[in-house]
Amino acid sequence: MTDIIVVGGGPAGLTAAIYARRANKSVTVIEKDAFGGQITHSPKVENIPGFEEITGVAFAERLVDQALAQGAEMEAAEVTAICREDDGTFTAITDEGSFEGRAVILATGARHRLLGLADEESFIGSGVSFCAVCDGAYYRDRDVAVIGGGNSALQEALLLADLCHKVTVVQNLAYLTGEEKLAGQLRARPNVEILYSTLAAKYLGTPADGITGLVVRSESGEERTIPADGVFVAVGLEPQNAPFADWIALDARGYADSDEGCLTVTSGVFVAGDCRSKRIRQVTTAAADGAVAALAACDWIDGR
Repeated sequence: MTDIIVVGGGPAGLTAAIYARRANKSVTVIEKDAFGGQITHSPKVENIPGFEEITGVAFAERLVDQALAQGAEMEAAEVTAICREDDGTFTAITDEGSFEGRAVILATGARHRLLGLADEESFIGSGVSFCAVCDGAYYRDRDVAVIGGGNSALQEALLLADLCHKVTVVQNLAYLTGEEKLAGQLRARPNVEILYSTLAAKYLGTPADGITGLVVRSESGEERTIPADGVFVAVGLEPQNAPFADWIALDARGYADSDEGCLTVTSGVFVAGDCRSKRIRQVTTAAADGAVAALAACDWIDGR
């Protein structure tokens, strides 16, 4: 049995593992996809303290190596459920077997909603991005498209407008749904074009060489190709909390209803990172949550 089971191997989960190991607690990190989380899709990251520039993959590898060096165990599996035993310990049930622990940290993250276009998954990190703060500088003086019309999309587009040659905003509705102040600022930018009642239909290019353009389709069915070296998709997030809804309170959008203390309604179960209800979702805030959740879990174990 391990002291702490960490569900999710992104920055929040790996930071939790590092802090827990430094507190002399045994840790097992269980990750269903790639260790490192969604940052592995970023070709260049410039907003992590201590790194002027680093690829998402390189940063993820350093996190994994650091957690392993501290003595954390890593398991590649998908946790489908957790249950509590009569003695108060927890069992994480996965597609590769079960793991027992005294406490659980859920760092399951939130996946960006995709458009459902052909080869979309393959283009992530090779033209398709979800974070202008992370990847915008990569497209300096180039043409990009932003998909979406809410606050997140408008903020992404405004940031990109300061960097890029041209920004095309593709909105499926006849109006922007974000704040009017943001919309007004965007409409005032000379290098921004907004396409209303329009859907993205096809990525042009190849995953190996990157995106060269985007085919869009108007409400009338007319198609056109817009220049785009990068496409920023901002149509919302999907928290990965559904299997754990019986153990943590969820808000209306499915995020763990927890504050900066990373506690949940279940003693011994903690949350960290993008799966938690919060305003800012960045690698730094995820890592901060991991530290807080790990120390809270250690205190809880020590106090039993």
